[in-house]
Amino acid sequence: MRMKRKLLRWQAAGFGVASLGGALLHFLYNLAKQSILVAPFSSVNESTWEHMKLLFFPMFFFALIQGRFFKEYRNFWCVKLAGIWTGLLLIPVLFYTYNGAIGKSPDWFNISIFFISAAVAFFLETRLFQKNCLHCKMPWLAFAGTCLIGVLFVLFTFSTPQRPLFQDPITGTYGVNS
Repeated sequence: MRMKRKLLRWQAAGFGVASLGGALLHFLYNLAKQSILVAPFSSVNESTWEHMKLLFFPMFFFALIQGRFFKEYRNFWCVKLAGIWTGLLLIPVLFYTYNGAIGKSPDWFNISIFFISAAVAFFLETRLFQKNCLHCKMPWLAFAGTCLIGVLFVLFTFSTPQRPLFQDPITGTYGVNS
């Protein structure tokens, strides 16, 4: 029972950190006068990719802290990778599904996509931790995979693929160098 409460508190805190952190990172680049120092971690435009970045970095940094207190979960990084992937994939899936079926989505809906994706990610993680059903033979590989996602977010901030996922729908530009 004590472990379950600990897990639920940590996961609720993680959702809070991801939600507040993502909201802050959405505005940080412009608040910092488009500083190149915050560009890798904050949203540099309104593209779907940049909104995925807003979920990744708070989840990743929270996981780095949480992992120090979750030594009893040998599958920690495999669960975190599954949660992060789920949240990241849900953002474009929900956004493009809605926009493809209904048309342009209102801002309140786009914002709710972020929070829904974060909530689903942390819910999935919680269930995987509770059920202990995700067997992790190489946690270091899951950690490396999670780090690789972060590297791609930083890399694509400065060297952005010219694909719709990366295009700012308002300005038509890509990444920080556009």
